[in-house]
Amino acid sequence: MRQPPHAPLFGVIERLQGDMPWGSFLDAGTGVKSALWASDLATARWTGVSADPSHLAETRASLCGALRPQDRLVAGNWTDPALLAGEVHDVVLAEYLVGAVEGFSPYFQESLFRRLRALVGRRLYVVGLDPYVVGGVEGEAGRLVQAIGRFRDACTLLAGETPYREFPAEWVLARLEQAGFRVLFAQRFPNRYPMAWVEMQLATGQALLERIPDRRLTRELAAQAGRLRKSAAALIASLGALPHGFDYVVAAEPDDGMGARRG
Repeated sequence: MRQPPHAPLFGVIERLQGDMPWGSFLDAGTGVKSALWASDLATARWTGVSADPSHLAETRASLCGALRPQDRLVAGNWTDPALLAGEVHDVVLAEYLVGAVEGFSPYFQESLFRRLRALVGRRLYVVGLDPYVVGGVEGEAGRLVQAIGRFRDACTLLAGETPYREFPAEWVLARLEQAGFRVLFAQRFPNRYPMAWVEMQLATGQALLERIPDRRLTRELAAQAGRLRKSAAALIASLGALPHGFDYVVAAEPDDGMGARRG
């Protein structure tokens, strides 16, 4: 079985699902990690949706022909009421979708779970990240993780794009209940960021530098990336990783009897 990054969180979902059939599975914000995982599940059919066509193409390539005739990848934005209209899926996964929405449909997070509600036949799983680039933190590792995240987001804004915006688990629980879900499970899991994470965040920011017209500023940002990389490498050499913040997993189901419906 192929093991994508963050496999432990997918393992939590598998334990929560237990013996319940996966049936029709919707990955509402698909990506390489979740697509690799979903393609290994015993689903009747699988649908992945992304608002970014290039990201969708990368996901398709990662599957290496694993898509069956009944499976599909769909480019679309959940602000579009016609997207998957009338469909119901046994299991819906929203893996880091709340944070990603900001990059494609700013301010739509308040309506996201209401939008997904009609699509959920039995179970909704939400994987998210508590915000880590806001507020003050204690400890060198936490301050460094924040600095790396802020560097990435600053480059994104200066390049004219919108960075992702994460929401805490408590916000998700409240919006799920407002949208007509009953929460069955919610738990946080501590994060330990390896050097691969550091490199990915810095690379994301640096890739945008050529779109920033102020060359003096981009040179300083490139130098800042180098300083952050050096600091992170030294600290990870002593700690093994950068411990800071939490991911969370939430399981919910429709609370009005729709859980008996099949997609």
